[in-house]
Amino acid sequence: MAYFYYLFTFHLEKKLIKIKILYTIPNFDTAGSGKALLNVAKNLDKSRFEPHICCFHSRGSYFKEVQKSGIPVYIKKTTNEMIPRIKGIKNSYKLSKFFKNLDIDLIHSFHYGDDYSEALAAKLAGIPWVYTKKNMNWGGNSKNSWVIRTFLAQHVLAQNADMIRLFFSKSKKVTLVPRGVDTKEFAPRMPNKKILKRFNIQKGDKVIICVANLHPVKGVETLINAFLEILKHSYSIHLFIVGFNDNEIGNFLKNKVNESGKEKNIHFTGKVNNVKDFLSVSDLFILPSSKEGKGEGCPVALLEALSSGLKVLGSDASGINNILRPFPENMFESGNVGQLKRKIEEQLNLEDIDKKKELLEHTIRNYDITVEVKNHENVYFNLLSGKK
Repeated sequence: MAYFYYLFTFHLEKKLIKIKILYTIPNFDTAGSGKALLNVAKNLDKSRFEPHICCFHSRGSYFKEVQKSGIPVYIKKTTNEMIPRIKGIKNSYKLSKFFKNLDIDLIHSFHYGDDYSEALAAKLAGIPWVYTKKNMNWGGNSKNSWVIRTFLAQHVLAQNADMIRLFFSKSKKVTLVPRGVDTKEFAPRMPNKKILKRFNIQKGDKVIICVANLHPVKGVETLINAFLEILKHSYSIHLFIVGFNDNEIGNFLKNKVNESGKEKNIHFTGKVNNVKDFLSVSDLFILPSSKEGKGEGCPVALLEALSSGLKVLGSDASGINNILRPFPENMFESGNVGQLKRKIEEQLNLEDIDKKKELLEHTIRNYDITVEVKNHENVYFNLLSGKK
């Protein structure tokens, strides 16, 4: 098999043939998945791979970043309703012609949901199709669709170990490929003076940050409750909640803070483009995701905080526990306000330079973007060389 792989790569070198990968995603409205896709596509070995991108429309501020990359982009809806079945199959057949005309070697789906029409179209076109499992959803009404989607896939890239254990334990076509972060972009830096001045953060004040679009599954209410308890004994402490908050849970939490009278200590920033600046003034990053929400895929916000040299705390929810498994003391029981309060106080009173260095080295070694890209390239090579 190793000899076959050698011949395969030698053939590519000799003929200068590049593997054409089509990345599909619904849109770039929300930068999370879109940024992850673009990070991989931009960092592929361009002597071996030729990335292409297909999305439903050109809306969304991050789409401009896609255009700047110079990667070919196609605007085309690559999913369709599969009920009624006959109509769904016919539409997938039409889509297969689009895929064939692109002369693509492999299609990699970054779609979030359980759609399998795109996988069917790829199968009809005779093009290998893989997908990244980005969330912990599987059961209920969507279970059959996930099963079909996986059956049609040539391979699955799972973002954490719990996914493999819960959804793919008997499958041989799954590879663990966690997300990555640009550890040079997100690196320890001096505190941003504008942020310090804007929020009246004084020398000696402690700053906690949580980066998450507000949703019940993010568990931010647990964090706020723990923080309010700490404020009963300390006033020189701030909490940043960075992320989208213009929704029901956001309004609920903002009202809760206003009623507590602690709005000068708890800052809801909304979505920001300069998250690095907020990380630079912070001492401790916390991701309190709820287990009831099934957990995370592989939370990039946590990786960015680790890469920035921050101390971190995370709940024991899926995805978070995968990253922090070597550091159990940096995890707490999901939803446990009392335990989180104690952990926060411990971390804020602890200045362990060696531990911060260990956390940073762990992130660079296992979660740098180059590691994620290499894992993707290995999957592509293995599939197209007949290994899997």
